[in-house]
Amino acid sequence: MAIKVRDYEVRLTRSKEERRQVRALRYDVFVEEEGASATDEQKNLREEYDAFDRFAEYMVVLHNGRVVGTYRIIDRDAAEKMGGFYTETEFNLTKIKKYSGNIAEMSRACVAREYRENALVMRMLWAGLGEYIVRRKIGVLFGVASWVGKNSVASAQAISYLYYNHLSPSNLRATVLSENFAEGINPKLSRMNILPEVFVDEEEARRQMTPLIKGYLRLGATFGKGVFIDAPFNSYDVFVMLQTKKIDAAYQKHFLGRENALDGLVEDDRDGAIKTLGKIALFPITGPFKVMRAFVEFLLREDAADAEFVEEVKEPEEAQ
Repeated sequence: MAIKVRDYEVRLTRSKEERRQVRALRYDVFVEEEGASATDEQKNLREEYDAFDRFAEYMVVLHNGRVVGTYRIIDRDAAEKMGGFYTETEFNLTKIKKYSGNIAEMSRACVAREYRENALVMRMLWAGLGEYIVRRKIGVLFGVASWVGKNSVASAQAISYLYYNHLSPSNLRATVLSENFAEGINPKLSRMNILPEVFVDEEEARRQMTPLIKGYLRLGATFGKGVFIDAPFNSYDVFVMLQTKKIDAAYQKHFLGRENALDGLVEDDRDGAIKTLGKIALFPITGPFKVMRAFVEFLLREDAADAEFVEEVKEPEEAQ
């Protein structure tokens, strides 16, 4: 389903040209703006991509037909075709992959710099992801959240705070693969407990967090153990995970009309639970209008009055 707000629209990509625009936006943000390395081919094309893009899907926000925000999404089926998830190059996902329901990885989140000020594009991306979670019955959503640079000590308060307060449960906890650090990067930099707990100041920690990490925390996200220093991408990353059934109850009430609306997305799901969930899903044409409006008003705020919901006709997507 596509969600439109005036001349903005969020949905999955439909064409080769839209996917090219995704890669071009990623080049502008990650290479030009944040200093990630690029091959000669990528520099000539002015596109950022890797082997994991082959079977990935892209959630995009378009403004007058131009891609201005994006998330890359890789679900279990796509990962199996590629031999694994992108995140597995940085973190051990063995426990998460044992989860019997559907799982999906979100990565390469970015917004064009001229569209960041009012946060509408990021809010629309979240709306699109929410619809994707319910339609695909995603039980666990995960990825990495990053800071620019190679010195994790610069975010010591934030990283230590996550370690002491928001680690994932042990049965689903990802752990860093410090052995995959680039040559010359000290493996000891993978530690999250950079500061003793007594020295961690929550106010300062939150000041050091990126807006995206703050957003994940508000949704009830938990974090894997360890920091990955991604020298080629000029970033240091923490693993973030959302169990959709545990998204903060207040958010579920806004999103879906009741506090335990996502309980159907669990490992031992039965048809009845999914049918019940389907009646109050995020944006179903047959669903209650008030539920859709509550979710939109919560995320889109003053822009909610202009929102339209368009059911897409499924057409074969062009080859990559």
